[in-house]
Amino acid sequence: MLIQPVFAQWAPPCVKPSSAPAICIGITESTALAKITCPAPCQSLTRRISCQAFSLLLISCPRSAMSNEERTFIAIKPDGVQRRLVGEIIKRFELKGFKMVGMKFVQAPESLLREHYADLEDRPFFPGLVSYMTSGPVVAMVWEGFNVVKTGRVMLGETNPADSKPGTIRGDYCIQVGRNIIHGSDSIESANTEINLWFKPEELCSYTSCSTSWLY
Repeated sequence: MLIQPVFAQWAPPCVKPSSAPAICIGITESTALAKITCPAPCQSLTRRISCQAFSLLLISCPRSAMSNEERTFIAIKPDGVQRRLVGEIIKRFELKGFKMVGMKFVQAPESLLREHYADLEDRPFFPGLVSYMTSGPVVAMVWEGFNVVKTGRVMLGETNPADSKPGTIRGDYCIQVGRNIIHGSDSIESANTEINLWFKPEELCSYTSCSTSWLY
């Protein structure tokens, strides 16, 4: 990887060419024509950067972006635990760059699950959902990171595994909607509610990961 200060002409809105540094990643000349130019000394390099591969140009967003870090609630359901998928799911969130700040292995009581799924109480499948969630232990987690709520939902896939794309957790590991192995908060408000429902404040950790400066 070739790293030099550079100002990207087509940087995202959060990056101002006049003030924000970026990271220039060198890729082979055969990739594409260069449409993003770097000031010296980057221009002296024999490598080129493709505008189609802009995702390879890791923009170093202003530090104010760090203030937009969120927390989300993720729970591995009983079928995910029984199928030994806990490690794989945690691995995916870690490799994405999110930070775990809370985790517990718990047999959730019916009262907790009824409160958690209170918005579904009038649905015909509600009794079966509660029965399913009390059938075994779950792994409750809190993950922290930039846009973690929205990104976490994308990583999970659709509620119905049949509608989930390959590469998502449900797309790779589920078949039937009643056994979709994982739950993730669908909004920041829901995340805050669910975190407070499942965790006490003292059960959550606040710390700075050594990888933070390589992610943001």
